[in-house]
Amino acid sequence: MRTIASLPTVFIIALLLFGCKKENDLQIQQGTFKGTFTVAYESGTHTGQTTVELKDGRYSCLANVNRIPAGGSGKYSFDKKSITFNDENTWTLEFDGGLILNGQYNYTFDGKSLKIDKTNEVGTYTYDLKIQ
Repeated sequence: MRTIASLPTVFIIALLLFGCKKENDLQIQQGTFKGTFTVAYESGTHTGQTTVELKDGRYSCLANVNRIPAGGSGKYSFDKKSITFNDENTWTLEFDGGLILNGQYNYTFDGKSLKIDKTNEVGTYTYDLKIQ
């Protein structure tokens, strides 16, 4: 009798443990994401509006005149831990190359909001985006 009575408890525990999806359990949707880009240097923080489009394994990031962000386009891929952008453009680097959406980033995605960030020896680069 005890075994039958404990089955609902086991079921509820299993539901709580396995029923909720973590942010990175969701596959990043294709589409257009709009939001802000922020770069934080030791000397200060700079922010600009941007749009990132993800479609069929390709991406494009709109640049601002002040290069916050500088933009970028090419191929992308992701797994549960990181997203990698492979920019295919030629750049003259009289500015911080980290402003180009290129390389490996950490990310979180909850079905609506996509946050992409990386840190290098120059600064921290963060894209805070929402799907449109």
